[in-house]
Amino acid sequence: MAAPREDLATLEAERHGAPLTFVLAEAVIEFAADLRRGRKPRTGYARTTDGLSAAELTAELVAHDFRG
Repeated sequence: MAAPREDLATLEAERHGAPLTFVLAEAVIEFAADLRRGRKPRTGYARTTDGLSAAELTAELVAHDFRG
């Protein structure tokens, strides 16, 4: 006889008299942990053609003096 692990855990909890809310809370915690393990951090950097990064890279002015 074969059954999914989740079903067996639910039946085992019922046998021990655990409330359904307890069983569901455990399932949600386990699911959330699986999601966290599956995520990969997105790190990196980008440069723009204008703004502070361009000013740091070039000797040219990024903005011209509007006062004249």
